[in-house]
Amino acid sequence: MVSDTDALFASTSSDGVVNVWEVILPSSSGGECKLSSLDSLFVGRKPMVALSLAQLPGNSGQLVLATGGLDNKIHIYCGERTGKFVHACELKGHTDWIRSLDFSLPIYTNGETSSVLLVSSSQDKGIRIWKMALCDSLSNKGTSLASYIKGPAFVAGSSSYQISLESLLIGHEDWVYSVQWQPPQSSSTEGTECNQPQSILSASMDKTMMIWQPEKTTGIWINVVTVGELSHSALGFYGGHWSPSGDSTLAHGYGGSFHLWKNVGIDFDDWKPQKVPSGHFAPVSDISWARCGEYLLSVSHDQTTRVFAPWCNVSSSDDGEAWHEIARPQVHGHDINCVTIIKGKGNHRFVSGADEKVGRVFEAPLSFLKSLNHTNSWKFNSSNDHLADMQILGANMSALGLSQKPIYVQAPSASVDKNSNEGIDTLETIPAAVPVVLTEPPIEEQLAWHTLWPESHKLYGHGNELFSVCCDHEGKLVASSCKAQSASVAEIWLWQVGSWKSVGRLHSHTLTVTQMEFSYDNNFLLTVSRDRHFSIFEIKQTGLDEISHRLVIRQEAHKRIIWACSWNPFGHEFATGSRDKTVKIWAVENGSSVKLLTTLPTFRSSVTALSWLGIDRQRNRGLLAVGMENGLIEMLSLSNAKAEDGSFPVLNATLVVQFDPLICHVSTVNRLRWKNSDKSEDSSAVQLASCGADHCVRVFEVKCS
Repeated sequence: MVSDTDALFASTSSDGVVNVWEVILPSSSGGECKLSSLDSLFVGRKPMVALSLAQLPGNSGQLVLATGGLDNKIHIYCGERTGKFVHACELKGHTDWIRSLDFSLPIYTNGETSSVLLVSSSQDKGIRIWKMALCDSLSNKGTSLASYIKGPAFVAGSSSYQISLESLLIGHEDWVYSVQWQPPQSSSTEGTECNQPQSILSASMDKTMMIWQPEKTTGIWINVVTVGELSHSALGFYGGHWSPSGDSTLAHGYGGSFHLWKNVGIDFDDWKPQKVPSGHFAPVSDISWARCGEYLLSVSHDQTTRVFAPWCNVSSSDDGEAWHEIARPQVHGHDINCVTIIKGKGNHRFVSGADEKVGRVFEAPLSFLKSLNHTNSWKFNSSNDHLADMQILGANMSALGLSQKPIYVQAPSASVDKNSNEGIDTLETIPAAVPVVLTEPPIEEQLAWHTLWPESHKLYGHGNELFSVCCDHEGKLVASSCKAQSASVAEIWLWQVGSWKSVGRLHSHTLTVTQMEFSYDNNFLLTVSRDRHFSIFEIKQTGLDEISHRLVIRQEAHKRIIWACSWNPFGHEFATGSRDKTVKIWAVENGSSVKLLTTLPTFRSSVTALSWLGIDRQRNRGLLAVGMENGLIEMLSLSNAKAEDGSFPVLNATLVVQFDPLICHVSTVNRLRWKNSDKSEDSSAVQLASCGADHCVRVFEVKCS
C-alpha cells in the first residue's frame, strides 16, 4: 500500500512473465477501482513461483521486487513507482526450488529506516533471512572486498544497498512451502506508525508450523513454537498465515483442510488447536438425511464420507443453527459415488458405493451415538436394546485405506516395544485411532482419524463401479446399480438388510442406471437410466427371506439422458428430469400402466436433480425442487384438481421461487434431498439439502405458507 487509495502488486504465471500492477482504490464507497499495468518482466523458461514487493529503505522512493522459482535463485529487481524495473542482482544459497518470499517492514535505526529483511523458504528444507541495508553512496568509490564477502551490492536511484545473509534457519524435515513475517503492530495511538515484530511463521510438508524469533541475548534466530498434526492423513501443510493480531496461526493442508492454533496463554505462550470450518474438496456426488433428520450424510470424489449436524452448545453468529462436520465415517481409497442411509429401526447404518465393484455397509459406533447427545436433535438412550449390547467403540483404518476395522469397548491394549525399530517408515506404523465421545465440534485431526465407522459387510455382485444405491422406507431392502454399457451389466441388485443376501436381480435397462427410488408404500421401485428410459418394478415380500419382483413398465421418457427421479410422498405420481432440460410428471394407474400427467416448461439448463416434498395429503399438494447443471435451483408447487366430470385428476404445476444464484451452486447440482418427505403440521419451515460439483453441501430453509 503506497497510500490509502494507491496500491501496487505483482503477479507471476507459468508463461514466464512477471507483471507489476497499480490499482487506484475509490475514495468513497461505490466507486470503481482503476487497474493499470506498470511493467512486464520476462524471467525465462523457468517460471517464478514466489514474489514479494517492498519499498526500499531511505527516502529514495524506490521499490524492490524479489522473485524466486525453479532456478533455485532469488532475483532482485529495482524500479520506481511509475518506471520500469531492472534486474539488480541475484541471491544464491538455496539448493532447490524457492517456494515463498516475504519482505519485512523497514527496520528503524536511530529513528531512520536503514534496512529491510527478506525471508525465503525452499524445497531444500531451509529458511534464509537476507538483510538489505542502506549504505553510503558508491559514487567515486571502488567496490571493496568486503562487499564481495557480505554479498551483492546494487544501486537504486541515488542510494546503494548491500545484501548479506542474516541467518539460516534449519528445523523442518520436509519442503518449506511458506514463510511470513508477523503482521506489524501499531506503535502509536493514531495507528500511523508501525513496528515490525521480529517473528517469522513457517509451514512445511512435515506437518508442522514453526515460529522463529531471535534470542534476546545473542540475537540468534531460534524456533520458539512448533505446532502440527499427528494424524498421518494430514499429508503436510501447503501454507501458513498469521492473524492480524499475531495471536493465531492458520495452516491449510491437502484438500484445503484448515488447521488453526491460538495462543491462549496470558503470561506465557500456550498454543491450542481451534475449531475451523471444513468440507469436501472434490465434487459431492450424493447426500442422505438421517432417518429422523438428526444429521446429513454426504459422499464425494474426495474419497470421504462426512456427517454434518447442528451443534447446540456452540454460539452462532446469528440466531440460526451452527452447523459443523461432526464425523468422517469413511475415508476411502476410491472416489465415492453414492450413499443411502438405512431407514427403519436399529442402529444408524448406511451403504456407500465407490469406483469399485463392492458396496460397503457401515454401522455407527458407540462413540458417535453418544456424541449425538450434544447435537440439537437427538438424545442417546442406553436402554435401547440395540445400543445396550453394543461393543464397538470406533474403527481403525487399514494400511491400504479400504476397509475399516472395528475397535471394541473391551479391546485388550497391545504392548508396543518403543525401542524396536522394526516397521519404522512402513505401513505398519500407522497409528491407532482413539475414538472418544465429543462434547464439542471436532477439529480436523479428530475428524480425519478418530471418527471412523466400522465396516460391517461388503456387497459383492456388480461387474463395474457402483453408481447408485437406495433403500426402501422400512429399512428392509437396498437396491444398487453400477456403471454399464450393456444390458447384462446394467442389472439392479436387491439386498436384504440384516443378512445382506442378494434377493433379486432386476433386468430392464441397457445403460447405466443413474438413480433409483422406492415409492413411499414400498410397492414400487422406480429407476431411470442413461438409455433415456424409466422402469417401474413391483416389489412384494413373499416370505421371511424371499421377495418377488416383476417389471411393470419400461418406457422411453426423454430425448436425452435421464438424470433424476422422485416419487410423490402421497401417491404413485413421480417426476423424471433429463438432460433435454425437461421435467415430466407421471402417474402409475392400476399398478400396471403409466400415464403422462404433464410436461413442465423447459428449463434453462439440463435437469440433474429432483426432490418431491408432500405438504397437504388431502389435496395431494407438494413442492418439487429442481436442480440444474448450471447450479441453479427452482421450486414448483404441484397439486391435483378434479376434472369437470370428476373422473381424471388434473395436475397443476406453478413456479414458486427461483433461488437467488448467489446462494446456489456454481456447477452441476448432483442431488437434492428434503429433510422429511412431508411437512409436519406444526412446522412452518422445512429444510432442503443440496450437493454439487462445486464441492459444496448446502442446507436451505424453506418456509411453507
